[in-house]
Amino acid sequence: MFLGGRMATLTTQSWLARAGRYHPRLIAAAMAMNANDLPHAEPLLRQHLKDDPFDVAAIRMFAELAGRIGRYRDAENLLRRALELSPAFTAARANLALVLYRLNRPEEAIAELNQVAEEEPDNAGHANLQAAALGRIGEFEDALRLYEQVLEHAPRQPRIWMSYGHMLKTVGRGTDGQAAYRRAIALMPELGEAWWSLANLKTVRFSDEDIAAMEQALARGDIAEEDRFHLDFALGKALEDRGAVDQAFAHYAAGNALRRTRLDYDPDETSRFVDRLIEIATPEFFAERKGQGCDAPDPIFVLGMPRAGSTLVEQILSSHSLIEGTSELPDMPVIARRDPRYPLNLPGMGSDEVRDAGEEYLRRTRIQRKTERPFFIDKLPNNWAHTVLIMAALPNARIIDPRRHPLGCCFSNFKQHFARGQAFSYSLEDMGRYYRDYVRLMAHLDRVQPGRVHRVFYENMVDDTEAEVRALLGFCGVEFEQACLAFHKTERAVRTASSEQVRQPIFREGTESWKAFSAHLDPLRAALGEVLDAYPQVPAAW
Repeated sequence: MFLGGRMATLTTQSWLARAGRYHPRLIAAAMAMNANDLPHAEPLLRQHLKDDPFDVAAIRMFAELAGRIGRYRDAENLLRRALELSPAFTAARANLALVLYRLNRPEEAIAELNQVAEEEPDNAGHANLQAAALGRIGEFEDALRLYEQVLEHAPRQPRIWMSYGHMLKTVGRGTDGQAAYRRAIALMPELGEAWWSLANLKTVRFSDEDIAAMEQALARGDIAEEDRFHLDFALGKALEDRGAVDQAFAHYAAGNALRRTRLDYDPDETSRFVDRLIEIATPEFFAERKGQGCDAPDPIFVLGMPRAGSTLVEQILSSHSLIEGTSELPDMPVIARRDPRYPLNLPGMGSDEVRDAGEEYLRRTRIQRKTERPFFIDKLPNNWAHTVLIMAALPNARIIDPRRHPLGCCFSNFKQHFARGQAFSYSLEDMGRYYRDYVRLMAHLDRVQPGRVHRVFYENMVDDTEAEVRALLGFCGVEFEQACLAFHKTERAVRTASSEQVRQPIFREGTESWKAFSAHLDPLRAALGEVLDAYPQVPAAW
């Protein structure tokens, strides 16, 4: 499917069906793409477009290939070229919208989809993407209405029922979300992502019949890899809830191993990246930039490891009358990585560039702010890797680092299937190394910029919630409000895996659940090394 997405309008099978009208080279390229032999397809398409640079269908096919290997900007350029040559090429415009969505530019995607919807008003795939894009910018009610309109006219679309369930879950309608997931499963019992979506609510307990249905689907030889690993993650959760630890771990391990084969992640590159940042982020680096940057105090960054309590911290803070919760915003990584030399470009950034980076961040995130509250939260965990840039570009931003016991945090990630963005999380060894690198950078920044980061230990939050909440609010410069202790009553959209958990009072389960799996975690212990021994401190040698 186009760009590996579920909202595509033209599959490679469709290319094959139409290829008889095209040059033999295109037929061969379509067949190669259908077999996922992308290295063979690429030179065929390049040669064809060299011979006929105005073949918009071939341009679109090349864009599909670029998207499949993650070259979304190349795909965007190709699709814009196709539309320049053929403005009425609706399928290319729909694909462009999907590329823009994948590039975290939902407003632009919506603009393209508005035109596509006029040209093909009955296409459920277009409406599904439009609803997802609306959700990305926080327009949840509009997204729900659109899903409901689509499902009224096309009720036998399991993936749209699943997407509808995701949106219902986000806005706190968990019971309705469960019903939508169940509807998707009834239509397509092997749809692994729907089973995992139920498991990912964290509050669902699967019946014997559910487990049998998942095992039956998993036993089939003809299901897609994506369905297979989702089913493994869901069965892991189902069996863990029943205390079948070894069986549960076997499913978690199988799902992670299969998912890992589809990802290009190099833990050595993460270590080198952190090494570079530590070399750059000296006391002199920050002293030279004192008084630079954008001085707005609006952002509160909640960053660090996923599954460490960041959603809890966000929910507590967003219960305050002066602080708005948004979500995991993609904007800082986009700004940071625009320069291919990053982070080596940081020392050479002039005062104007540093200020512009901060101001651009505020402009980009403005669409996510739906209230007039003076402060807002960006809880993208991966922003820990951009803390140096954040400190320089937004010197008055608050930075909060939630932290949880390394074994509990890392194993919670191992049990979690992330839609995208956490490639380190599908191997215990990768996870341990990633956690070490994250702690290593933050420890360095504590030394060179003392007091800039406020750390919240999940275990302390459980043991003495009020003291931790008061300290957290004090760091953010706002007065204590009682509503922050009743955070589970705050009604707001929550888009992360902890969405249902933070709608309950605080609980201790997150500090203990890893212990049942302790016998399976030696590879993680070895990778964590002295970071595990020193927790909650950092190794003395650092």
